[in-house]
Amino acid sequence: MIDHLTLRVADYARSKKFYEAALAPLEYELIMEFPDMCGLGANRKPDFWVGKGDGARPSMHIAFAAPTREQVDQCFDAAMKAGAKDNGKPGLRKEYHENYYGAFVLDPDGHNIEAVCHKAE
Repeated sequence: MIDHLTLRVADYARSKKFYEAALAPLEYELIMEFPDMCGLGANRKPDFWVGKGDGARPSMHIAFAAPTREQVDQCFDAAMKAGAKDNGKPGLRKEYHENYYGAFVLDPDGHNIEAVCHKAE
């Protein structure tokens, strides 16, 4: 089980603002902050860290679990409003499994960010 991860980004302020908005539908919020690094999470547990770096090469794919399909839709909409690029609108991805409902965006550094719900609705 993963406890937390850190994503290195080229523009810390831009990425912090992006992730605060994009992950709000999952009840993620800013929990801790240090110079050029912050921890976001839910329930007072910072499990997703964003920190200043040279950016990541190659880009990463990070999937966030959403309890409902509606929250997948909300994350996609919030990310798009925060400046993401569409990399796969919300919908079923039956090639993964029957109830795989996901949405994909590219963050400001080109990382493929996904919200996914595995529950049948």
